[in-house]
Amino acid sequence: MKKVVKAVFGMKKTKKDPSFEPAIAGYLMKNFTHDERLSLYERFKYLDTKFDALMRRILLKSILKLVGNDVVIGPGVSFTHPETIEIGNGVFIGCQTFIQGRLNGFCKIGNRVWIGPYSYFDARELSIEDNVGWGPGAKVLGSEHTALPKNIPIIQTDLIIKPVKICSGCDIGVNATILPGVTIGKGAIVGAGAVVTKDVKPYTIVAGVPAKPLRKR
Repeated sequence: MKKVVKAVFGMKKTKKDPSFEPAIAGYLMKNFTHDERLSLYERFKYLDTKFDALMRRILLKSILKLVGNDVVIGPGVSFTHPETIEIGNGVFIGCQTFIQGRLNGFCKIGNRVWIGPYSYFDARELSIEDNVGWGPGAKVLGSEHTALPKNIPIIQTDLIIKPVKICSGCDIGVNATILPGVTIGKGAIVGAGAVVTKDVKPYTIVAGVPAKPLRKR
């Protein structure tokens, strides 16, 4: 028998971080190199205690381009090119998520975004707007090889970078995959395991491989 319960994360009000957090982050930026701060992050990366979570947030405030208030970073969350990554207020990032930034690229995660464990982001030119739910294990790709010329291995051919945009209020299902150049319209739902190869219109439900529209919300 199904049970309906009230949303918890989606109704949570964002709290302002204590003043000592940005103060410590500022001290770290002033007195430790970027690589030293990354090494410190590794010390607190994997344990699931309140203190480790606090230190992850403080250290990321000194490493990432921007980290908002009331952000929760789960154990084992990893970043490359963290200086290109922005995280808004009230964001939750689940354990073992990997956000792969790109030199001279950008990744902007809006406010009150919930990201499930084991997610992967090829965050070359990625924008996730406010109030998005991202299911565990879901992935986004931001580039593809030209595969030309055909007489060399594909992995040696040039990359085409295509921006990906997830508009506000979307829900991305468990293990879904968003391919390069795709925009998911406002309030859309992507079904579990779907592979999205084309733009999704606002308030549309898509599912399947490749994903196809099922109906409007």
